[in-house]
Amino acid sequence: MDLARLKCEACAPGTLPIDFERANDHHQQLDDSWKLEPTRIVREFSFRNFRDPFGLATRIALLAEQEGHHPDLEISWGRLVVSLTTHAANGLTDNDFILAAKIDKLN
Repeated sequence: MDLARLKCEACAPGTLPIDFERANDHHQQLDDSWKLEPTRIVREFSFRNFRDPFGLATRIALLAEQEGHHPDLEISWGRLVVSLTTHAANGLTDNDFILAAKIDKLN
């Protein structure tokens, strides 16, 4: 399954998170920089200035709007941290990995 070809689907409050096995399978399809944690996935990007992390964050924000699934972004000089979780599920869903795969294609 090519996660980057899928579309995020709206989650209602109370949606169940995916199990660890499925999360691990999805994680294997992402760039090695993504860290799998119990309730989120996180990737840190490094740059040599402020403009580039801000630019990538802007492209991610536009993608997130298209997908209807929004990451937490932490921008600082030379660094962008992207954190994905599904708040409605209090954990990880397919949407987190779909958006991560699409972010991988941006960079």
